Amino acid sequence: MPTWTDPRITGLLNLMLAALRPARGLRRIALALAFGAITHLAFAAGVLAMIAAMFFGMSESLGRVPQPWAWLANAMLIVQFPLLHSLLLTRQGGKLLARLVPGPHGATLSTTTYALIASVQLLALFTLWTPSGIIWWRAEGAMFWVICTAYTLSWLLLLKASFDAGAEVQSGALGWMSLMARIKPRFPDMPTRGLFRVIRQPIYVAFALTLWTVPVWTPDQVLLATSYTAYCLLGPCLKERRFAARYGDRFARYRAAVPYAVPKLTRRTPDA
Repeated sequence: MPTWTDPRITGLLNLMLAALRPARGLRRIALALAFGAITHLAFAAGVLAMIAAMFFGMSESLGRVPQPWAWLANAMLIVQFPLLHSLLLTRQGGKLLARLVPGPHGATLSTTTYALIASVQLLALFTLWTPSGIIWWRAEGAMFWVICTAYTLSWLLLLKASFDAGAEVQSGALGWMSLMARIKPRFPDMPTRGLFRVIRQPIYVAFALTLWTVPVWTPDQVLLATSYTAYCLLGPCLKERRFAARYGDRFARYRAAVPYAVPKLTRRTPDA
């Protein structure tokens, strides 16, 4: 599909162009820019912390909770992300997000607020983790570079899946850019292009791959990888319930044609 007709690109470009020509309102513009800057900085910090911490098998972090309480603290850090992440995607969670920013712009900024909260959660998880100090295995020589390549490819796959799902939503840009332009946030259509033509949950699968392609293995990494792999398999079921309610028969046809997480050798083209 040509770039200029690809809705993944045209939707993002149109949003950016609208934000570059903001309607009048100095306070609104300042609020949008401040939220955008804080969210994207937090997003970058959270992702970089995640990449670095998992690269070292969760053996390097700032947490210093004494044992045996460290495992309880680490378990709470693991649970807090999927729990709040999923709760905020419910109808009640959406109402809460709209109220977190005082004034008339809370609803418009809700997607940015959601991305900001998720980024802070990730940053907390990967910087406040208390390492056990136990290292079971560390890749060396050629194996180190093979695993590092797999780790890099897993992250690139996650980046591609996030783009296919709608970069403006995944990055938190939708809310603050819509506020800049003083327009109602317009969500991307149901994703069926790119990696979503192969499996229905490429973001979760790619994230799971990042968990298992690290060059250092510790009890900490095993706990993190097993916990979040389970979430990656079960969590999207809630997402698919929302999609079924929102898109009806269209999502039913897509679900019948495209597998959940494991690609098929031969597949039907989704009639989306």
